[in-house]
Amino acid sequence: MEVRSKAAWFSVLSNTILMSAKLTVGIIIGSISVISEAIHSANDLLASFIALFAVKTSTRPPDKEHPYGHGKIENISGTIEALLIFIAAGLIIKEAIAKIQIIAEGGSVVNPGWGIVVMGFSALMNFLVSSYLLKVGRETDSIALEADGMHLRTDVYTSLGVFIGLVLIKLTGYQMLDPIAAILVALLIVKAAYELTRKAFRPLMDTALDDEVIALTESILGNCCNDYVEYHDLRTRKSGQVSYIDLHLVLKADKSIQEAHDLCDLIEERIKKEIPHSNVLIHVEPDNHMQMLTYQN
Repeated sequence: MEVRSKAAWFSVLSNTILMSAKLTVGIIIGSISVISEAIHSANDLLASFIALFAVKTSTRPPDKEHPYGHGKIENISGTIEALLIFIAAGLIIKEAIAKIQIIAEGGSVVNPGWGIVVMGFSALMNFLVSSYLLKVGRETDSIALEADGMHLRTDVYTSLGVFIGLVLIKLTGYQMLDPIAAILVALLIVKAAYELTRKAFRPLMDTALDDEVIALTESILGNCCNDYVEYHDLRTRKSGQVSYIDLHLVLKADKSIQEAHDLCDLIEERIKKEIPHSNVLIHVEPDNHMQMLTYQN
C-alpha cells in the first residue's frame, strides 16, 4: 500500500477507536467535556475519510478533463476539514452552555474516574498518530495528511485540557469545571481551524510558493547565468504536492535549438533535484537586442 494511503487508513482506525471510547465513557460518567471530545473525534473520523479520499484521488495521473492532474483535491480536502472543525467547535460550545445551565440549577453530577483514563489514553494516542501523519505529510508534501495531522495534534491539547479538568473535578468537586473545559477545548479548535483554512485555501487561489522556494529557484538560475542573457516572468504555484514553476529565458540569437534544449534540461534537472515534486516549464526567447544588431550589420 502506498505510504500516504497507509497513513490515512491509520488515522481512520485510530479515530474510530477514540470516538467510540469517548462517547461510551462520556455518557456513562455524564461529562459534557468528554462527550464534546467524542464529537470532536467523530469530526476527526469524517475528516480522515475525506483525507483518505483526497490522497487516493490526488495520485491519479492527468487525464483529458484534468490535464494538470488531480493535486488540488488535497487542498479542497484540507479546506473542508477546516470547515468541519468550525462546526464541531460550535456544537461543543452549544452543549457546554446547556450544561452550565443544568449545573447552575443543581442537576448533573460528573463522576470523572473513567473519563480521566480515556482522556489520558486519547492524548497519548493522538500524539503518536498526529506525529506519524505530520511526518508522512511533510515527507510526501501532502497537504491532506498534514491537515489531518494538524487536526489530530489539536486533539492532544484539547484531550489534555479535558483530562486536567476532570482531575480538578475529582480533587475539588467543582462540577462547573467540566463545561468550562469544554469551552476552552472549543476555542482551541477554532484557532486550529483558522490556521488550517489559511494553509489549505491559499493554493486554490494559485498563491506563489514560499519565499524560500522562490529564492532557491533564483539561486539555481543564477548559477547558470553565463549560459543565457536574462530571465523574467518567473511564476510559481502549488497544486497538491506538485510545485509548478515557469519562466521566460532569454538566449543569444545565435544559440541553436539543441543548445537551448540542453540548457533548459539542465535548469529543469537542477530545480527538480532541489525542489521535489516540481513541474518546470521554460519558455525560450531570443535576445532582441542581438537580433537588431545582426539585422543592422
